[in-house]
Amino acid sequence: MNDNELLNLDFTDIKIDPNLSRRELLKTIGGGIIIFFCVGDSSVLEAQRRGGRGYPDDFNTYLKIGPDGRIACYTGKIEMGQGIITSLGQMLADEVDVSLESVDMVMGDTSVCPWDMGTFGSMSTRFFGPPLRAAGAEARRVLLELAAEQLKVPQDRLVAENGVIYDKEQKDKRVTYGDLAKGKTIARRAKEKPSLKSPSEFKVMNKSFTRRDSAEKVTGKAKYAGDIRLPGMLYAKLLRPPAHGAKLKNVDTAAAEKIEGVTVVHEDDLVAVLHKNPDQAAEALSKVTAEFDPSPLKVDDQTIFDHLLKNAGNSNVGAHGGNLEEGQKQAEIIVEQTYLDGYKAHAAMETHTALAQVEGNKVTVWISTQTPFPAKDQIAKALSFDADNVRVITPFVGGGFGGKSAGQQAIEAAKLSKATGKPVQVCWSREEEFFYDTFRPAAVVKIKSGLTKEGKAVLWDYNVYYAGERGAPQFYDIPHHRTTSVGGGFGGGASPHPFATGAWRAPGNNTNCFARESQIDIMAAKAKMDPIEFRLKNLKDERAIRVLKAAAEKFDWKPAPSPSGRGLGVAVGTDSDTFVAQIAEVQVDKRTGRVQVKRVLCAQDMGLVINPEGATIQVEGCITMGLGYTLTEDIHFKGGMILDRNFDTYELPRFSSLPKIETVLLDLKNEPAHGGGEPAIIIVGAVVANAIHDATGARLLQLPLTPERVRKAITAIA
Repeated sequence: MNDNELLNLDFTDIKIDPNLSRRELLKTIGGGIIIFFCVGDSSVLEAQRRGGRGYPDDFNTYLKIGPDGRIACYTGKIEMGQGIITSLGQMLADEVDVSLESVDMVMGDTSVCPWDMGTFGSMSTRFFGPPLRAAGAEARRVLLELAAEQLKVPQDRLVAENGVIYDKEQKDKRVTYGDLAKGKTIARRAKEKPSLKSPSEFKVMNKSFTRRDSAEKVTGKAKYAGDIRLPGMLYAKLLRPPAHGAKLKNVDTAAAEKIEGVTVVHEDDLVAVLHKNPDQAAEALSKVTAEFDPSPLKVDDQTIFDHLLKNAGNSNVGAHGGNLEEGQKQAEIIVEQTYLDGYKAHAAMETHTALAQVEGNKVTVWISTQTPFPAKDQIAKALSFDADNVRVITPFVGGGFGGKSAGQQAIEAAKLSKATGKPVQVCWSREEEFFYDTFRPAAVVKIKSGLTKEGKAVLWDYNVYYAGERGAPQFYDIPHHRTTSVGGGFGGGASPHPFATGAWRAPGNNTNCFARESQIDIMAAKAKMDPIEFRLKNLKDERAIRVLKAAAEKFDWKPAPSPSGRGLGVAVGTDSDTFVAQIAEVQVDKRTGRVQVKRVLCAQDMGLVINPEGATIQVEGCITMGLGYTLTEDIHFKGGMILDRNFDTYELPRFSSLPKIETVLLDLKNEPAHGGGEPAIIIVGAVVANAIHDATGARLLQLPLTPERVRKAITAIA
């Protein structure tokens, strides 16, 4: 069975006891050579017993070589469109010496996969990749040892190639991985630690492969949590408050209960109607009447920034150097600006969905989640179950971007299944998704910077409120600097946010890059210098210099101070150990304020690129999504009421409005692989804002750069 067949199973008849030990589990799923690999002193079993809390120090991965020679790779990471179903398979295949087609990925199943903190932060390749490669290398070494014993040939005469081991002096003496595994279950460690392959030895890594899930997703065969069906399952519709902070006073479900086949559950604030038909459940919910105490929240999307500043929490100095007073003395030009950024929704194609089946004191839950193992713990707590009795299965996830880190829908489904004794599916509507989404936090950034008349930056005092520190510390060569973060990134118990906030693709870095790179551009204009020349003059970081020069060369950049009237913008940033530089070309209708982004070139220094085609797709996806937060996306609200509940008012980028996108991936095979799923999005807001300034002379200080704001900024300088 390949990875796509496994992911597309109808799970109706699959039952694996979540209490099985790893050894018992392996007996259940069949024979084969089992290769255990661990980093540090803890074994896989010990890591599982401890719930994996030692990750990443005690990070484990585990793979199975079956009698047919196919290799199953088990990972707690999940596939939500970022392409690791392909790139992780490439890493393992190369080290084991098999084709990519021979590797089956099993992802995000808490009963068969090693513990993992979750899939976010562009960490899969960076953090999971190295131990996965090491496991593959050890598996290959074990196979060579077994082959030497079976063929009675010295190991140094054996060659492993594409799933076959043969004697290089007598090539007819050979054995396949499948032959070695047939009828056996062997737990064995290599006698000595093998080294990883060098780039010159790669056969699968650093090669472009079409994503292995593409056919299923294009044809609609891919299964998501909402596609799973179980016998006797019920669809649930839940009573929701009209606004955040509103409290349920009373509810009348009598009319709903009269509808044939409807089950009503009312436990504290959880009020749900369930039916075997989702439309009938929705009709029943419309019959429920309820009264809520009004929300006490008064802030709205216009007053939120003053609210955040007035309720500023604890501050943390994340980076500092030199002396700010001395920097101010040296500066001949001072620039002070305040940048604003509103709330953003994740707007993933798939809404939050879960299907739960409680049987006695055990539960299996199929969830659209980025965090299967944390979700397992949350469900166990909500049901008062032992965590060992909770199994989470993650099918394909239809987009996450940080928004599917929370698992409220899974808890709702599990509670309702426990209450009814039947499998229950909770699939949020688009309106529920917008209401309960953990939004990217609104934030304020205040910067005071200074430079000499020669264009040397000497002062940088950076204060970010509620976006967090990711991307805040600057990487320019500024001798007197300080970076202060106030209130953290996601709020907390005393958060001034009127609703939940959370991770949003490169959390905080989008806001911080918008502020930093806009400020750098203003400084360049004050110095009457070309924006790339100014950046290079104030950079010492070789990677930043390298990626910026690569972008300029590919774009065929012609130096000119801004505003030049050309509509060209530049920005540089770093995220997930990756440096990225972009140049954008825009066209601005000065009468309407409408901005058309014509071209974006992105150069990316991400070290070893596992799958160049996949990395390019990620860059293109980042730029596309980035244009949303840059030009149109903003959550409007009043008090606790979310006013944007669908895509009629919350506008996403359309294919018709996308620019020409060009990607330059620096060829750095001998460097470690860095993150690729998020870096390109972080500077889209900045590069477009800088291009608008270059086209019009107007400087915009608040995202998104809506036509109204662009028009007002142009009018202000007229």
